[in-house]
Amino acid sequence: MEDVSLTYTGIMKKGGEKIVRVRFTRNGEKDFAEGIVPDGKIESSSGFSEKELASLSFYLKANKDEIYKKAKEISGFRGFFR
Repeated sequence: MEDVSLTYTGIMKKGGEKIVRVRFTRNGEKDFAEGIVPDGKIESSSGFSEKELASLSFYLKANKDEIYKKAKEISGFRGFFR
């Protein structure tokens, strides 16, 4: 996959579980896929093939520790301003 951007939220809670929402985009955000960590499930998408979605899901699972680490920095930074 080429020119895919990734953005993510801070750590959030969903039913007592800590999750991070992740969004992949390309083509000026025309194509997108939204998933969650830790389970790597892609919840919605448009413009990505099934094979690409499987790769994105694998990426989320394989990199969940790093994603949590970066999301924690966002969460901690927001807490600084409360």
